[in-house]
Amino acid sequence: MATRFRGFLPVVVDVETGGFDCNRNALLEIAAVPIEMDDNGLLYPGQTASAHVIPAEGLEIDPKSLEITGIILDHPFRLAKSEKDALDHIFAPVRVAMKKYGCQRAILVGHNAHFDLGFVNAAVNRVGHKRNPFHPFSVFDTVTMAGIAYGQTVLARAAAAAGLGWDANEAHSAVYDTEQTAKLFCTIANAWPRP
Repeated sequence: MATRFRGFLPVVVDVETGGFDCNRNALLEIAAVPIEMDDNGLLYPGQTASAHVIPAEGLEIDPKSLEITGIILDHPFRLAKSEKDALDHIFAPVRVAMKKYGCQRAILVGHNAHFDLGFVNAAVNRVGHKRNPFHPFSVFDTVTMAGIAYGQTVLARAAAAAGLGWDANEAHSAVYDTEQTAKLFCTIANAWPRP
């Protein structure tokens, strides 16, 4: 893995938020899937880690965002964590996977990856987290990858073009979107000639 991606461990991340501005809108849900590699050098999605997040004080939540995601902030089974605890929960398995593969850094893989990385970095800065495993600005973006591979940039259409299927009822859940994006990333990367 370290050889394939120049010391980086690809980790697929998706966030659900209270809007589009990472410094103004709250992080509400986060999921991450470290990418694994088999003995033949083929990539596959690892275990999913996820957390619902208590909106940080002073941040805004656009009601339209909640309509899209279906998140009910005061749902009794939401079991949301503080931003710090949510980040710790997500980062721990990433560090384990980095150690397993001898990688120095994780690189965020996402569908519109800079959006997700912006919210991760903003939360890291808000809580003063000292052990963020992700590169601060480099990403692998599956929008670009799927656009090149399939001529599709919308996640649902790219997943369908890759033969992965898509359940519109599950979409906009951080877990579902992360797992589908992880499958998409692996499908495209495994089809590419390996260095």
